[in-house]
Amino acid sequence: MVAITETWTSDECARAWGVKTPTWLGYVSRGQAPAPRPTRDGEGRRVWDADQVRSFPRPGAGRSRVGAGPEAETLLAEMREVAAEIDELRGRQRELLRAGKERGLEILAMARALGVSRQTAYSWLQDQPRGT
Repeated sequence: MVAITETWTSDECARAWGVKTPTWLGYVSRGQAPAPRPTRDGEGRRVWDADQVRSFPRPGAGRSRVGAGPEAETLLAEMREVAAEIDELRGRQRELLRAGKERGLEILAMARALGVSRQTAYSWLQDQPRGT
């Protein structure tokens, strides 16, 4: 006896993943979802193996990290550390900018030295705490 494979149209696949059909088709075109079966349904529409769609790891904002494993958690922790270091460095940049202003340095020269735009330098100077 031949087993019958349950198949879904793109609309059904999208519904199963909780996305709109164009999003589903985008995932398929980028290889982020299973490829359609080589056969089509009775109306000529592409179809997907329902079991493959159910088990395929869904990309995007709603994707769960459950199967990502400890390596992914380690990488995320490293990302958080780098973000914290960047925040500290950004604070140091602001301190140096204020010190430069007190010494009469030009905004353009300081912005270039800090690797930021003049607009950013001006906004940082406006955001400085009162009394400084």
